[in-house]
Parts: sequence; C-alpha cells; structure tokens
Amino acid sequence: MTQCPSVASLVCTRAAYAAIVLAGAASLGGCEREQRRFQEPAPASAPAQSIQLSELQAGPSTPRAPSPDPYKANAYGVNEGKRLFSWYNCEGCHAKGGGGIGPPLMDANWIYGAEPENIYATIVQGRPNGMPSFRSRIPEYQVWQLVAYVRSMSGLLRKDVAPSRDDHIQAKKPEQSQDEQPPRESSIPPASTQSQ
Repeated sequence: MTQCPSVASLVCTRAAYAAIVLAGAASLGGCEREQRRFQEPAPASAPAQSIQLSELQAGPSTPRAPSPDPYKANAYGVNEGKRLFSWYNCEGCHAKGGGGIGPPLMDANWIYGAEPENIYATIVQGRPNGMPSFRSRIPEYQVWQLVAYVRSMSGLLRKDVAPSRDDHIQAKKPEQSQDEQPPRESSIPPASTQSQ
C-alpha cells in the first residue's frame, strides 16, 4: 500500500519551492552591471560645443556646461579606448602613455588641461607643433572612448573602471593601478617655442 502525501504537505512543499525561486529571481534582479553599447548611435548632427582653454572671455562670466564624457564609468568603453589608442597609432608618438615624440600621458603635467573636454578638443582640433587634427576621421563616440582611456593612464578614473589586461609582458603597472596624478598646468615644451 502506497502512502499519498497529504494535501497540506504538498502545498507546503510547493510554497517552499516558490519562495526559493522568487528569492533567486530577486537576488539576480538586484545585480547592477554597467550598460554596454556594442553598436553606438550615429553622432549628433549638431556641432560640438566650444572648448574654453583659459578663463579669459568677453563679457560677463558664464558657467561652463559639464562635459558629456559618457565613458568615465564604463570599463568596456575604456577598454575600447585602449584598443583604439593602439589602432590609431597613438603609441607611435606617446609610446604607450610614457611619452616619446608627443608628451607623456601618465604624469600630472597637462599642457592643454586634463578635463575631458580639453582632451577631446586636443584629439579633434589637434595642437601646434605635432598633434594632428582627427576631425572627421574618428567618430565622436570613439574620441570619447580615447578620452576615457587617456584619463585612465594617469589615474583620473575610478579604480573599478579598468581596461582589460594586455596579453604580453609589460614593464609598467596596469592603468587602474596607477597612482592618481592630480593635473596641474604646464607650459609648452621649450623646443616647440623656438621661432621658425
């Protein structure tokens, strides 16, 4: 003779299973991950906002609009910036951030400013004595990814926003392990101020 489970114990067992499933769903729903956009939207047709390099301006002072910097808290975007840094041959002049023909990007000296909008303007507009303009050559979202990576090289991003590791031996610390280099104003290097 087989024993039939009582209706009460069957309901109790099903309620326990339902509670376990709901608890699992609630714990998975509580996890927050960064938003990864694998296909970027088309850049806006509006012109980029003007970048102010000094405090001098005509008329009354107006507050500056905050920079969009969409990748400052996005590890995927910073990693894409790292890939693009190599792909666009930024390493040819900046030597993996340590400086070469171009200025180093890992220290605290920033000739044109360390704010995201200043780095963006440097990439898009170029700078005298060497930095070419990449206007209309690099999509805007890739410029912002490069900006985020350049800022990560001097420790200006959070430590949890890190590009992936390289698969070859490096003599330097990973970007996210760099000590923060508080930006300070610098001047144009002496070699570039000589008259032509």
